[in-house]
Amino acid sequence: MAQMSARAQARYNAMAAAARRQRRLQTMLPWLVIFGMFGVWEIGCTVFKVPEFILPAPSDIYRAAVRWWYPLLQDSLVTLYATMAGFGLAIVAGVLLGVAIGSSTLVYKGLYPLLIAFNSIPKVAVVPVLIIWFGIGTLPAIITAFLISFFPIVVNVATGIATVEPELKDVLRALGARPRDIIIKVGLPRAMPYFFASLKIAVTVAFVGAIIAESVAPNAGIGRLMMVASSRFDVPLVFAGLITTGLMGIVLYWIAEVIEKRTTGWATRGTDQNLATGG
Repeated sequence: MAQMSARAQARYNAMAAAARRQRRLQTMLPWLVIFGMFGVWEIGCTVFKVPEFILPAPSDIYRAAVRWWYPLLQDSLVTLYATMAGFGLAIVAGVLLGVAIGSSTLVYKGLYPLLIAFNSIPKVAVVPVLIIWFGIGTLPAIITAFLISFFPIVVNVATGIATVEPELKDVLRALGARPRDIIIKVGLPRAMPYFFASLKIAVTVAFVGAIIAESVAPNAGIGRLMMVASSRFDVPLVFAGLITTGLMGIVLYWIAEVIEKRTTGWATRGTDQNLATGG
């Protein structure tokens, strides 16, 4: 009996050690991939003597970022502000409209075709109209970030609300629950995993909307910086702007993922949370 217990303890220790190694590998893997990509990029540019104006090496991009760090920081803050303002508006409007669409067949039939048609319009075609209406500045970038990140939130929240089982609704109605109670106490919690999945998509595409507007109507922001740099054939600075935008997107995605794990961990219990939520 003692021998069996010792074997079971040994198996448990081996499994625990394997689990710790797996967690360490999962933590290190993104960094290994990123540094490996930049290493291959640097070596390829050096070995094949790729001209800087075609594809700058990471070392050239780093030097450009250090040289122009202050304009890069200023324009990054402008883009971040426009992105977060548009993204915040998209969350508020997307949740409200998603709840309305998901809980009412009439609203769904009436608004969903219009939303699909509007989402099909290239946002770069809308930016000149926004500039005519609101002028050159941060406001067109905020509205474009809102427009491009609004649709995923609406669709996912509406899906979460609409997937509440009819049998569960019937039981709740029999117990005296009103439609508003069903939405607040059952529909919204059911929609939370869908909501956070849409946030991780919307927060990254919101940057796309802001930079599109900044590129079309250059006043401030990363889009303006990259347009000015490309006009001077300063390609390393263009790539520095791209990498800065990517880093801001990663940070916001990570924040959304941390909040998701703390609030909707129940939805992915017993599964790989990253795979289950699209992370």
